[in-house]
Amino acid sequence: MTASRRDLLRFQFDLTWSLFEYHLERLTPADFLWEPAAHCWTVRCDDAGAWVPDWADSEPDPVPVPTVAWLSWHIGWWWGVTADHARGRTPRERTEIVWPGAGEPAVEWLRGMHAEWLSVLEGFTEADLDAPAPFPWPGGSGRTMADTAGWVNAELMKNVAEIGQLRLLRIASAGARQE
Repeated sequence: MTASRRDLLRFQFDLTWSLFEYHLERLTPADFLWEPAAHCWTVRCDDAGAWVPDWADSEPDPVPVPTVAWLSWHIGWWWGVTADHARGRTPRERTEIVWPGAGEPAVEWLRGMHAEWLSVLEGFTEADLDAPAPFPWPGGSGRTMADTAGWVNAELMKNVAEIGQLRLLRIASAGARQE
């Protein structure tokens, strides 16, 4: 029996998410804000107590090393906006994506996005998957919602690998025992 495109996308997504859960279960609040290099991007608390991500409108050279905090905010941004598009909602601006803070708040926020995306993915019909993608490509690109779902899997896999590597580097640099 041949799997449907939705089933294949769901398999890829579940595989990536299981790898993410491995790290999410082990992340500590200190892991999120650990700065692995002098030149890095993170999420900083402003005078009003809001978390504000480092950002530049054009990519700096050299590219800053992201922290786990920044990467988790970044996931929230691209994934939240993708879900907005998929559900036909007005997509939020980057500055409207609010990072909830280090540790359990960020982990639960990410798990909430996981649940929302599962709902989106499970609702896709073959016709939905063939529909033009409004994001992340420009209109008229020829990309479909199936392409968007595949992009979510790839982008999440990349960010999961980055978070996992940062967590392992922090453990190694601190001489801490890995759980």
